[in-house]
Amino acid sequence: MAHTQHRTRDTDTCMELCRECEQLCASTIHYCLELGGRHSDPRHIQVLIDCADICGTSSRFLMRDSRFHAHTCRACAAVCDSCAHDCRQLGNDPMMLNCAEACERCAESCRKMGEIG
Repeated sequence: MAHTQHRTRDTDTCMELCRECEQLCASTIHYCLELGGRHSDPRHIQVLIDCADICGTSSRFLMRDSRFHAHTCRACAAVCDSCAHDCRQLGNDPMMLNCAEACERCAESCRKMGEIG
């Protein structure tokens, strides 16, 4: 697979959405642990951790225009989709809905970047 420069507005947008999602997932972990109950289910906390980690990784791969960015972006989209689904399962909690929406925005942008590569 040939590598070309991809620093475009789409790249910058995706980096920003990944950073936003990473930060929001990290904040949501603390929120869920404080709230307890279904919010603190270990599987839910794990997907939030995974999402924060892959979003940070994808952002850094995009920032340095890594030739592997399409791979990390595809993985990021998959994890973000899962995290959004989990967050939406917890009802109308504004924090969870906010996290789900951030994950959905990030997943959509990462899917686009995953096609470039």
